[in-house]
Amino acid sequence: MTNRSKSAVSKAGSSEIDAFLEKVENFPIVSPKGRPGRLIFAMDATASRAPTWDMACQLQGKMFTEANGIGELDVQLVFFRGYKECKSTKWLNNPIDLVRLMTSVTCLAGRTQIERVLQHALRESNDLPIDAMVYVGDSMEESVDKLGELAGQLRLINLPLFIFQEGHDIVTSDAFRQFAQLSGGAHCSFDNNSADQLGSLLTAVALYATGGTGAIERFAKLSGPLVKNVVAQIEHDR
Repeated sequence: MTNRSKSAVSKAGSSEIDAFLEKVENFPIVSPKGRPGRLIFAMDATASRAPTWDMACQLQGKMFTEANGIGELDVQLVFFRGYKECKSTKWLNNPIDLVRLMTSVTCLAGRTQIERVLQHALRESNDLPIDAMVYVGDSMEESVDKLGELAGQLRLINLPLFIFQEGHDIVTSDAFRQFAQLSGGAHCSFDNNSADQLGSLLTAVALYATGGTGAIERFAKLSGPLVKNVVAQIEHDR
């Protein structure tokens, strides 16, 4: 993608997100749990995602900033890249800190490490319940059966996995769809040229983590087909 193309997409995405967020400006969420929602946000930072990485990170950061104003939300960032590098941050409730950390990550060639991400989520949930987990990636190079087993373990602790796939690789889509279903979550693909789609999906999951199924169902009524698809998958897996 050329710099001119990136600029055009970024401007279009920002404009659409601004219009989208106006719809939820008066969308306060009171957590039924009596505590802030807890969300793990995991990213594939390997080299295949480099072409759209900066733009996507900025849009993701903006959506989390806005979602934080809608309801109380604690977020932990997890990412992998390079040779066996998989890192997690402390739990953050300041969106500025989250955006700063997110945009400081750069892509580095390496294989996927989704297994380590799911194992981390299971360990982390031993301390306090986690309400939802987002994973954003474009490929899967590990054992489908092993990852499926871990996804099933997530369901046992009521931790749904929302997988947002960059691109439309068929083999990856089939695997991601199974993992999401096994966990009680959802899977959607978004286009490289429409990163704002990812923003709306992230906002939906942030609302789910904060206010539960009722919040995301209300939000879906204001949203496009991708968010409605996520809600349909959650309801199907109940």
